[in-house]
Amino acid sequence: MAGKFEVYEDKAGKFRFRLKASNGQIVASGEAYETKAAARKGCESVQKAASGAPIEETV
Repeated sequence: MAGKFEVYEDKAGKFRFRLKASNGQIVASGEAYETKAAARKGCESVQKAASGAPIEETV
């Protein structure tokens, strides 16, 4: 099973997303958004930006 994005409402009533690996561990999370649609767009932005993104070591 591949990883998945989850969009959820936090305790403050804002919408957030998290990326979970296939084993269920959270590997990334997004900022707070006012709407569920905006959080979904955040997921889509990460998907587009991460596709083929290089890894840079800064140490």
